Amino acid sequence: MLDKLLAVLADGAFHSGSELGRSLGISRSAVWKHMQRLQELGLEVYSVKGRGYRLPGGLDLIDAGDLQAQLSMVEPGLQQIEVVTEVDSTNARALQALQTGVRTGLFVAEYQHAGRGRRGRGWLSPLASSLCFTLAWRFNSGAAALEGLSLAVGLALQQALAEQGVEQVGLKWPNDLLVAQAKLAGILIELSGDAAGECQVAIGIGLNVALPEAVAEQLDQPCIDLRALGFSGSRTALLAALVRRLIQVLQRFEAGGFAQLRPDWEAVNVFQGQSVRLTSGTHSFDGVCLGVTDQGGLRLQTDKGQEVFHGGEISVRAHATA
Repeated sequence: MLDKLLAVLADGAFHSGSELGRSLGISRSAVWKHMQRLQELGLEVYSVKGRGYRLPGGLDLIDAGDLQAQLSMVEPGLQQIEVVTEVDSTNARALQALQTGVRTGLFVAEYQHAGRGRRGRGWLSPLASSLCFTLAWRFNSGAAALEGLSLAVGLALQQALAEQGVEQVGLKWPNDLLVAQAKLAGILIELSGDAAGECQVAIGIGLNVALPEAVAEQLDQPCIDLRALGFSGSRTALLAALVRRLIQVLQRFEAGGFAQLRPDWEAVNVFQGQSVRLTSGTHSFDGVCLGVTDQGGLRLQTDKGQEVFHGGEISVRAHATA
């Protein structure tokens, strides 16, 4: 029912309660309850007596049929493409599908109740204001061969956005996309499987498209969205472009690891050659960012010489030396 209501309201025009009730086959009081639900999902709902309800600016909803058509020529093809209005987590949904035998799949949600970022942080995004999706993928080379995967994924997203005219995006080790130190997107990779055999991987992406100002103010770090960068294209077409590039990069990664992608990643590393501070738990390390290794580890020039740091709980922040 919520899907049908959103489809009607997506045009941004006023629709009376009686009109909506007739269209959906429900009472006006039920319409009002659904409007309350939309507000709970982060949407701004205008209600004007005598005119009805509207969503200011309308909604650019993901068109599942169009997405399927745009990805139908991708090789290898995706075994499953699922687009839903709301879900707990697209990563959880992808992992469930992998466990039931799905080889590859794309799982998309307009809203996540339990979307997550790194280190257990929540991913806050009102309905239809971002792209929240997970690509389910299988690798046959074992978990050890997946070092640098999050960097490869970030590079794929950066390249796809550049092709769409969004050229200001840089990468922050190990898995964020930034524009002028403000976060545009994050990546959460979860895997299961054999250390030496097949691994099932859920590659989760959260990309800010048009965040309401009220939501941006709630976040614990500077953020930016594609709308602020001048992007006005279709979310469906953008998602298809991101997935196509991501599949291409994953194929390259599986064939030759991260080493072949390393020069391209370092070319858009936002901290390349800068003084930085890494924090891991109660420990911190200061140094100059030299780039990354062929395995995706971060190279720092510290007072002890050149040191390499890998994933886990490490975070990176710009740090100016005295």
